[in-house]
This record gives sequence, C-alpha cells and structure tokens, in this order.
Amino acid sequence: MSKYKNTKSVKLIINAFKNQNALTVVELINRFKTNMNKTTVYRILERLEESKILHSFLDQKGLKRYAKNDKKNDSSNINSKHSHFLCEDCGVSLCMPLDIKIPNNSNFTIKNSEHLLIGNCNNCPT
Repeated sequence: MSKYKNTKSVKLIINAFKNQNALTVVELINRFKTNMNKTTVYRILERLEESKILHSFLDQKGLKRYAKNDKKNDSSNINSKHSHFLCEDCGVSLCMPLDIKIPNNSNFTIKNSEHLLIGNCNNCPT
C-alpha cells in the first residue's frame, strides 16, 4: 500500500469527492489549475488509488474516472467489484450498489473487471 502525505493539494482532491461520486482527471485538472499543475494531480490520484482511498474505471470514451472507495468494501478483493453508472447526456457518473461476482475458472485468472451502465439520470430527458 502506497503512503501519501496529507498535504493541502491532497486535501483539495479528496474534498472534491465529497459532493461528486466520480470525476475524470480532466475535470480535476480544470478545477485545480490555479492550485496545482496537472502532473501533481496525476501523481496524487495515483497515490490515492494505490492507498485504496480512490478507485478508478473507464467510461465509454476511454476517460479514466475516479471515485472514493467505500470503507465497507475491500477494493483489493476482485469479488467486491461493483458497477458504475454514466449519464450519456450530462456526464454524471457514480458507483452503483450492484455487486459483480466474478466466477472462478481453472483455465484463466481474472485480475480486473469493469461494468459500466450507460443511460440517463433523473435530471436529464430520456
């Protein structure tokens, strides 16, 4: 597990996830461009993910999105992977409570699984 220093920049990024469920690195860079450069944002996100404070997933455009980990789930356990929802109109994305169970198979080893649900949120027209 990676260690991170609880600097002002780290606190800013962690606090960004209090009201948002999942954010892209581009959104975070734009939000904090007056506080830190993009290399710092990438470095902090990497350390927070290694420390299991955040987790990431890819959206339908291939952008990496980050979300805060739920302390109840051990994100290192592949069987605790969960789905993510992405609104195709406004771009809001969030973790879904639907757990994805990965079957065991002796012919191969699964190291990661991602499940993205795409649709419209309640604030956008269908």
